Amino acid sequence: MKDVGMQYSVGPKVVSNYLCQQLFQKDSSDCEQWQVLTARMMEQNMRMGALSKERLMKRNLKWAKKYKIPADQKNFDRAINFVKSSVADEAYLKYMKSAFDLRMKGLKFDDLSKTDQKNASKGAWKIKVAIALVVFVVFCFMTECIPLPGVAFSIGLILVFTGVVSRSEVAGLYWSDACWFIMGSLMFAAAFVKTGVDKRMCLMMFKKLAVPNVRWITLIFFIVIAPLAAFISDHALAAMFLPIGMLLYQNSLTDEVPEDKELAKMLMISIAMACNIGGPGAPSGGARNVIMMTYLSDMFGMDIGYAQWIMYCMPFVIFMIPLTWFVTNMVFKPRITSLAPAMRHLEGEISKMGSWNKNQIWAMIIFAVMVFGWFTEKAFYNMGIYPIRLGIGVIAVGGAVAYLFAGVVNWRDYQEKVDWGVVWLYAGAIIFGRTLDKTGAAYWLAQSVIDMLAPLGMDQGIPLMLTSNGLTAVLTNLMADGPAAAAVGPITLNLASIVHPGTTFLPFMAMATAVASSFAYCLIIGTPPNAIVYASGYLEPKDYVRIGIPMWFIANILIVLLTAVYWTGIGFGSLPGF
Repeated sequence: MKDVGMQYSVGPKVVSNYLCQQLFQKDSSDCEQWQVLTARMMEQNMRMGALSKERLMKRNLKWAKKYKIPADQKNFDRAINFVKSSVADEAYLKYMKSAFDLRMKGLKFDDLSKTDQKNASKGAWKIKVAIALVVFVVFCFMTECIPLPGVAFSIGLILVFTGVVSRSEVAGLYWSDACWFIMGSLMFAAAFVKTGVDKRMCLMMFKKLAVPNVRWITLIFFIVIAPLAAFISDHALAAMFLPIGMLLYQNSLTDEVPEDKELAKMLMISIAMACNIGGPGAPSGGARNVIMMTYLSDMFGMDIGYAQWIMYCMPFVIFMIPLTWFVTNMVFKPRITSLAPAMRHLEGEISKMGSWNKNQIWAMIIFAVMVFGWFTEKAFYNMGIYPIRLGIGVIAVGGAVAYLFAGVVNWRDYQEKVDWGVVWLYAGAIIFGRTLDKTGAAYWLAQSVIDMLAPLGMDQGIPLMLTSNGLTAVLTNLMADGPAAAAVGPITLNLASIVHPGTTFLPFMAMATAVASSFAYCLIIGTPPNAIVYASGYLEPKDYVRIGIPMWFIANILIVLLTAVYWTGIGFGSLPGF
């Protein structure tokens, strides 16, 4: 634990100094500002798994500021031009790999200065706090001993009291673009319900269904949502379908059956699970996919194309659709099975509404603008159409405010119909995941498990892949999928390169790690879709465990079977098998 604490607390400083010595033949303390900037940008790229010179050439000043690297345009340009003109591609890669080895293997506690030893010990303490926090959070979620939003606030308090973060840092850590998105999506869901747009959308989706049985309704959810989640934000899909699921449940109740909790849970869980299983299908399905593609390309020079990724990973989504649907129907046993009354009730209510009114039209226009913004904001920013990166959270909250301006809702509607506890719950999940990532606790857990299983013969071939997949799948339930892949990816890929160098095992390990990081089925905080459907009020934490544990095992077995049979069968370019 002390070694990992040293890597994360002292490593960046040592690596930057090493790069200054290699590039400029002097210590960082003696370097000019632009030279220190060069080393720091290379060190940040190394931490991101971007080891090639080509990656650095694509960076800009905004990127440097995003990662809190002090820079101005003049010094930034000078640093980039120096690397471009004075450092050959092969030499650059050699420096980066040597720096990576120095940080991960070359640091010795006894060789550090007293100040650095103190920082390394503090880093180890932060890892201990983060591991204890894992136990605390999982225990609270399983037992519900305190209200879940209270758990979110407790996370921040513990981190401040133990000195992991300062009082000023903790407040900022609670908010992110993902939190804004969840807040905005719950607000526009409230607007849909108030105006009746959710009823019109629901009827349009299911009116052609000959047998409106709950089994077939949930199958449609999986068939529609899961493939879309490979190309569209799973956050957005969960937010779009949540009002439809709630509406189907509310209009299915009768005087004989005034409440059917299992039906509500089945509909809500189906939406979340459909979002979760779809992400691995394409590179655009999540940051985890791009992270592993980058690691593979920069560390080993192997590229996976967009279409190639779909060819390998979309079959996982296709197989998971019927499997997840089957398990969902086995786990949840609703008393109400026919949703025909709901369809008839919707038809009656919509006929009373008449034609589309002004508020409904405005609700749909604003929603369409939001969806367009979600799909295009990153691409338009990269193309220079948007001067600043908006983010899906800002767009979601902007849409919610637009509903207020248009008179579609008033603030009391948001106040009464939005579960604000869920917003704070996911904010707590964000700070929890960041702590595991930034302290090195996630890396320590990953390395410890792999070291423990190596003597059991789980250190090569399919057993190694099963080990790495299971580890990634555990971590991703505790932190965001991107950080989970980022923490485990360098470990598993380096192990793969040692035991099966230059074979198909390397790209297969990269894709399997990315896929496994989407197995966040067991906890509310695992993914934004889990948190969004939890806001319906019909789910309990144990419901995620009921469906999540069997799906966790099924998904891990399926990805190993795909690797052993399908991936190995089609190979990977001209690479030899493993």
